[in-house]
Amino acid sequence: MAPAARVVTAESINPKVLQCEYAVRGEIVIHAQRLQQELQNKPGSHPFDEILYCNIGNPQSLGQQPITFFREVLALCDHPSLLDKTGIHALFSADAIARARQILDVIPGKATGAYSHSQGIKGLRDAIAAGISYRDGFPANPDDIFLTDGASPAVHMMMQLLIRSEKDGILCPIPQYPLYSASIALHGGSLVPYYLDESTGWGLEIAELKKQLDDARSKGVTVRALVVINPGNPTGQVLAEENQKQIVDFCKNEGLVLLADEVYQENIYVDDKKFNSFKKIARSMGYGDEDLPLVSFQSVSKGYHGECGKRGGYMEVTGFTAEVREQIYKAASVNLCSNISGQILASLVMNPPKIGDKSYESFNVEKQGILSSLARRAKALQDAFNSLEGVTCNKTEGAMYLFPCLHLPNRAIQAAKAVNAAPDMFYVRRLLDATGIVVVPGSGFGQVPGTWHIRCTILPQEDKIPAIISRLKTFHEAFMGEYRD
Repeated sequence: MAPAARVVTAESINPKVLQCEYAVRGEIVIHAQRLQQELQNKPGSHPFDEILYCNIGNPQSLGQQPITFFREVLALCDHPSLLDKTGIHALFSADAIARARQILDVIPGKATGAYSHSQGIKGLRDAIAAGISYRDGFPANPDDIFLTDGASPAVHMMMQLLIRSEKDGILCPIPQYPLYSASIALHGGSLVPYYLDESTGWGLEIAELKKQLDDARSKGVTVRALVVINPGNPTGQVLAEENQKQIVDFCKNEGLVLLADEVYQENIYVDDKKFNSFKKIARSMGYGDEDLPLVSFQSVSKGYHGECGKRGGYMEVTGFTAEVREQIYKAASVNLCSNISGQILASLVMNPPKIGDKSYESFNVEKQGILSSLARRAKALQDAFNSLEGVTCNKTEGAMYLFPCLHLPNRAIQAAKAVNAAPDMFYVRRLLDATGIVVVPGSGFGQVPGTWHIRCTILPQEDKIPAIISRLKTFHEAFMGEYRD
């Protein structure tokens, strides 16, 4: 009896899934995990003793400690009977206890294990709106806030809303965080690329936006939205206020939804730049809700808090009609609600301890210690890349990444072609096999054709950075010696 044909094959699944790629957890990381298992099973089996993950923005997996105040509040909310225990004040700070009581009072039934309103708990949205108002100097409405399991589901929700067919396009920066290319592919739309200018520190030029928009429209693509990542991922630049004003005007004049990825807003490492939300910029220009459809994404995964596994985030949705808002709420309702711990963390991130609070001093020491260390790590790695033959690296002004350019010898490019690999993938694979350092090829993020890059995080703990630099330099010198033209 002949075996039955398989019901599901790679050829029979949704082709949109096949088109979707996500480089930061792709081929290189799978190979790194295989090497790590080999090291555990047979120590000494490779020329390094550990895998150094520089591929993904996952701070706590690399040793960053959580913020004490946030975790105290979470613990008390998840186990509220602690609040009635004798000696509680010896274990938890007074303001963490007060904040936990305040949060529990707005959670129906004081139950963090229950479903919530599909937009998120109203009292927590009130707190987030207050935090946005404090940050921007302009009012925020809690009804505009949708709490989500990190920023990624919010991005998917907006792509689902905006994309109707392959004839709908989304303007995305190149290089870009592959969540955007992946979500556009999954929802059946077209990615319309606009190239950041590496020669000007990854500048975002309005002329380039206009050129790519007009080109897409000439091909029959209806461009629905513009994605801006600020601070930049993977490129690390922070937009100047004047540039942001130009972008807002561009979206207004061209009838585009502005999708503002602002998850790295706390990660600024230079004195001459600061974060300004696009909503603040738009309001300062006199644009109100009715003038510009704007969606701002925030997450608890990044910043100084790095609570990736708690899956907390939100989007603030302004400038849409009541009818469209109803449809966004319907889409949120399909997922029932985001997890409550993430909702609580989002409210804490937007309303941390303030001057005068009992926990403020210790909180600020933890926060500034993390951000200062990240700035030092960024500078050390940036200088190291720029010291290598044939490598140039722009300054990391913000976020958690460097995106150095590899000016590879022609012999290396030909060697990559011989094994059917992109040159940056070839370099990254060789780097991993020789050193245990895991970085991501720039081809996973998009880049100007004919250029080659790698994305490297600044997240390994500070005491690991010298070893990473030493291994990198030794490898690169040998690689260039092998392939120099």
